[in-house]
Amino acid sequence: MRRVVIAEDSVLLREGLTRLLTDRGLEVVAGVGDGAALVKTVHDLAASDALPDVVVSDVRMPPTHTDEGLRACVELRGRYPHLGVLVLSQFVEERYASELLAGSTRGVGYLLKDRVAEVREFADAVVRVAEGGTALDPEVVQQLLSRSRKGDVLANLTPREREVLGLMAEGRTNAAVAKQLVVSDGAVEKHVSNIFLKLGLAQSPEDHRRVLAVLTYLNS
Repeated sequence: MRRVVIAEDSVLLREGLTRLLTDRGLEVVAGVGDGAALVKTVHDLAASDALPDVVVSDVRMPPTHTDEGLRACVELRGRYPHLGVLVLSQFVEERYASELLAGSTRGVGYLLKDRVAEVREFADAVVRVAEGGTALDPEVVQQLLSRSRKGDVLANLTPREREVLGLMAEGRTNAAVAKQLVVSDGAVEKHVSNIFLKLGLAQSPEDHRRVLAVLTYLNS
């Protein structure tokens, strides 16, 4: 069972998330209302050899309601690299998304709060991030993709390859990309291979080319 810590200053929403995730078979081990409490809670759990699998956190929390949640998540990721972090935001805040994704994208997610209403997809995203995967809201990906179109590093990608890379950034598998685009798995595999080739990502036992491709695209 995946273990979750929720950081959300709205008690009603925090309790709702707890109920939602518990009903989907996850264990919510703690719920807090600000960034400082989030950091302390995770530190205390880690000290008890009970580090959670994933933190689900709002971006804006007390006392200033600016970026306390994000800062707490960045700090926790620095100390616990294998801790999954799923950030929730009311709006697409590109600067926050870019900062969160500036490091490793292993076990990272950024979703709009409206996505919580899609219960199954949200719970699946929490599990995916807990397991080291990626979960990015399509609107976040679209805004970052729009910015990335200005960068030369992706200039050689075809429109379809950009589309495939955008879906990869959402955390989709090749099979899920194929289903979304209504093409064969083989066609997606070919697109992914071309993306790796055009981005200069040679196969290596030490690197995850899929993650590196997504990082290249998000940071361009």
